Amino acid sequence: MLLSASILQQIGFALLFALGVLWAVGMIRLLRRGRYEAAMRRDRREMRARYAPRGPQGSSGRPLSGPELPGHGPAVPPELLGSVPRQTGPAGPPSECVELSAAERETFEELVRQLTSRS
Repeated sequence: MLLSASILQQIGFALLFALGVLWAVGMIRLLRRGRYEAAMRRDRREMRARYAPRGPQGSSGRPLSGPELPGHGPAVPPELLGSVPRQTGPAGPPSECVELSAAERETFEELVRQLTSRS
């Protein structure tokens, strides 16, 4: 108990402190809930995009692939990882491009062939 403050000042300080704590807890809960809901919406959107039918539709309602669509293999949806952020776009690192000489390209192709033959 503070000796230099009246009882009304101490009650006012306690109420102000309690309101500050309640406000901070409320803000934290609001921010977390908004972040959780946004993540759920993003995951739901990615799942719909992953499993939605793509390309021209055949008579069965499925996307055309294989013998139905000449020159194309079976339609394979892209693999998405919900927990790994995308590395492209303005938020990601800048993309780099390096021109290879013919000898470097040939060496790289040989290295790829060696690595793929081992697996």
